[in-house]
Amino acid sequence: MTELVTEKTLAEYETFVQGHPKGHFAQSSLWAKQKPAWTWKAIISRDDEGKIRGSVAFLIRKMPFIGRKMMYACRGPVCDLDDRTTFAELMYAAKKLAAQEKAYVIKIDPDVPSDQTDFAKMLEENGFRTRDTGKNFEAIQPRYVFRLYLNGRSEDEILASFHQKWRYNIRLASKKGVEVRICGKEMVADFARIMVETGLRDNFATRPPEYFAAMLDNFGEKCRLYMAFYEDKPIAGTLAIHYGDKVWYLYGASSNEYRNLMPNYLLQWRMIQWAIETGCRVYDFRGVSGDISEDNPHYGLYRFKQGFHGEFTEFVGEYDYVQNQLMYFVAEKGSLAYKGLAAKLYRIKNRGKKDA
Repeated sequence: MTELVTEKTLAEYETFVQGHPKGHFAQSSLWAKQKPAWTWKAIISRDDEGKIRGSVAFLIRKMPFIGRKMMYACRGPVCDLDDRTTFAELMYAAKKLAAQEKAYVIKIDPDVPSDQTDFAKMLEENGFRTRDTGKNFEAIQPRYVFRLYLNGRSEDEILASFHQKWRYNIRLASKKGVEVRICGKEMVADFARIMVETGLRDNFATRPPEYFAAMLDNFGEKCRLYMAFYEDKPIAGTLAIHYGDKVWYLYGASSNEYRNLMPNYLLQWRMIQWAIETGCRVYDFRGVSGDISEDNPHYGLYRFKQGFHGEFTEFVGEYDYVQNQLMYFVAEKGSLAYKGLAAKLYRIKNRGKKDA
């Protein structure tokens, strides 16, 4: 039995998602507040006793120029991976919702490792087809991540598991006078400024200050902005979310100055400590490239996260259920062109800041 989440059942839904092993902040209604241009709708499946046994939340938006909507379940669904009945119910309800919304595609990228081949088969059996998104960061969400499984270990045990050089750099940052503080919105402008500096250095587009401020508002105590200071000057920062039994490292930035003080290592350790303090099962470093050859421009990011001795994880990736083939083709081609143009405009807009 399936139903749409209403204001009356929202608290019950949030409790289920937070408590489930596959729960994810992107399946929370809190994430919907972060995406005000999208409509949020969630489906739940109940067992014979009326308890929620599975769910999937969608962000829904009419796409420019084509007049049809995309339904996107970021890191959904939330259910037991071997529960075919619940999964089929959720997907059947999702297809009905897509027809009502006049959506041309249902897009999902489940929080499911690629070695779960039976789950991939369930997707295909329900009409979904895999989408090749490459090995770098072409997908909506990263397909390749590092995850540190805490497993009830103490801080000393976890610290001892890091590569020796990583432990040294954490201690070096403290010894050299780097101080990490948990900050509020008063430091968002500095964080965003350092993010632009980082994006220009590493060739990626960044979010405006308002986006990060909204995250602190929307997630409240579940979201933290960590800033590293040297001689009272902000030199690096990170933004993390705690939801359910996981902490995710979402954004990181570091100034071109003082990188020799290793603030990023200390920032990571502070976020890992938060995960330990809150009894989390997982600390998620988030995205890395799937191409781990040393000549890949993203290899440095891979090596940095690898040194904390997390587990390199590949997800099953993006899957699409296409409702309208023509609209899907037009939207896919248009999306590629838009991303390329947006990247060029971003670099032009911020060109002067790189040398400032």
